[in-house]
Amino acid sequence: MFLIRPVLIASLCLMPLLAAAPAQAGEARYLGLLNRAHDSVVALAVAPAGSDAYVARPIDRLDGGGGAITVRLGEAGCRFDIRLQFRNGRRAIYHGVDVCTGDTLAIAPLPRGRDDVAVAVQSR
Repeated sequence: MFLIRPVLIASLCLMPLLAAAPAQAGEARYLGLLNRAHDSVVALAVAPAGSDAYVARPIDRLDGGGGAITVRLGEAGCRFDIRLQFRNGRRAIYHGVDVCTGDTLAIAPLPRGRDDVAVAVQSR
């Protein structure tokens, strides 16, 4: 019982240091996806930002309206292009997603009338 308090205090003091540590090269990069679109995402591909070297990442269907998953993107760099395929056949590409400054990408509803949509992500 007397050890719990010092361990808890030490853990709380270390958390900001761990959160502020920069990601090292060769370390796996992960991104949470939150699907706020109306349709389900059925396929995902990832490429280093600005390239066309997309690699498919296996995912279970990501339901629209708030479904969430975490995906592994790659081992190098911070910025990625994320290509999503929706159940209704439409596609969206999120360009320049920076996983070193954020850990979740909110997938927005797609505008009506276009099958393919390119989305530029605002850098923080």
